[in-house]
Amino acid sequence: MKRAAMLCVPAALLGLALTGCQDKQGPAEIAAPASRNANAGIEQSAVPFSEGGEQGAVYTISNETSGNNVLRFARSAAGTLTPAGSFATGGTGNGGSLASQGALFLEGRYLYAVNAGSNEISVLETGGGGLHVVSKVSSGGTLPVSLTVHGDLLFVLNAGGSGNIAGFTGAARGSLSPLPGSVKPLSGPAVGPAEVAFSPEGETLVVTEKNTQKIDTYDVEGHGRVSGPKVQNSAGQTPYGFAFSRYGELVVSEATQSSLSSYRLVHDGDLRLISGQVPDHQSSACWVAITGDGKFAYTANAAAHNVSGYRLGPGGTLTLFGDGGITGTGVMKPLDMTIDRNSDFLYVLDAGGNSITTYRINGGKGSLSSLGSVGGLPVSAAGIAAN
Repeated sequence: MKRAAMLCVPAALLGLALTGCQDKQGPAEIAAPASRNANAGIEQSAVPFSEGGEQGAVYTISNETSGNNVLRFARSAAGTLTPAGSFATGGTGNGGSLASQGALFLEGRYLYAVNAGSNEISVLETGGGGLHVVSKVSSGGTLPVSLTVHGDLLFVLNAGGSGNIAGFTGAARGSLSPLPGSVKPLSGPAVGPAEVAFSPEGETLVVTEKNTQKIDTYDVEGHGRVSGPKVQNSAGQTPYGFAFSRYGELVVSEATQSSLSSYRLVHDGDLRLISGQVPDHQSSACWVAITGDGKFAYTANAAAHNVSGYRLGPGGTLTLFGDGGITGTGVMKPLDMTIDRNSDFLYVLDAGGNSITTYRINGGKGSLSSLGSVGGLPVSAAGIAAN
C-alpha cells in the first residue's frame, strides 16, 4: 500500500516476500494441537505479574482445526502478561497461517473472532476475567481472515474462493445479522487479500491485496449500504497490513520492499500518496500498528526478526527512526501486532517462538524496550488484540 513507481520483481522474489510473512508451519506441518487450557504448558519469561493487578488483557486465537479458542492473557500495570484462560469460539480454525492482519477485533465489551476452518464469525463478551460466546454467524464466504467494526456494523474479509467482503449489523449489541446487499467482490480471484478495516469516520472500507499490488476501497453510506470496489495501485509491491492514525492517515506495509507508505483518503475513496515506499532496510515488513496519539508507527519484519519504528509527521509523512529504524528485537518471527488502549505497550505475536512479546513504548521517543515474552502458544495462533 504505498504509492511509488511500480517495480518489476521476479516471481521468485515475490514468493520470498510472501513466505516471510507466513507462519512458520503450513497446515500439513502442524503438530498435535496444544491443550485447550491456555494455562497448561505456557511459559512465562517476563517480569512477574504484579504492580497493581490486572489493568487489561491481550487476546489471540489458537486457530486449531480441532477447535478454535481465544487465549486470554491478563495485563499488569507494568505491561507484562499472565495466562488467564482459554475460551472456545464454537468454531474451528484452519490450522495454519491466515496471512492477514485483524483476525481479532476488540470493541467495548465484545471481542470478534474469525473461525477460518468453519467459515464463521464468533462474538464473545468479555468481563469478569472470562469470555463467553453470545453469537456466531456464517462469514458470508470461505476462509475469513480479517474483520473490522464501526458502530453497529461489522465487515469481514473472506480470502477463500473468489474472495469477498460481507457486512453484518448488530455488532454493538453482540448479535450479528447479515446485511442485505453487503457482499462485494474484490478486484478479482486469487488476489491474496490481507486485511479489511474501516476508516476512522466509518465512511470507507479498505482492503489490501498481496498478489495484485492493489488496494481496494468501498464507500459505506447510511445503514451500511456499500458500493465498490474502487481498485487502485499500491505504491509498493505486496501491500499487506495497515492501520489508520487518529488523523485519518492510512499507513500500509509492503512486504517485498520491506517498506511503509502513507496515504490520505480523499473524495469517493480515492487514495492520495503522502510518503511512498519508505524502506526500513529489513526484510518482509508485513504488519502495522500506530500509537493513539498518531506520532509513531511500527512494522513487524517477519524475515528479519525485529520491529522497525517510524515517526508520523504533520500531514502523515513517514520518517524512519534513526540507527536504521530497528527498535524492537528479541522476536524470532514477528507476526501481528497490537497496542494497548493507553499506547504504553506494543504486543507482538511471535510465530518463531510460539509466544507474545511485550515492549514498552518509551513516550516522546517512540523507542521500544523489551519486557520479555509469554510462550507455549499453538503454532497456528493468529491475530492479536488488547485493551
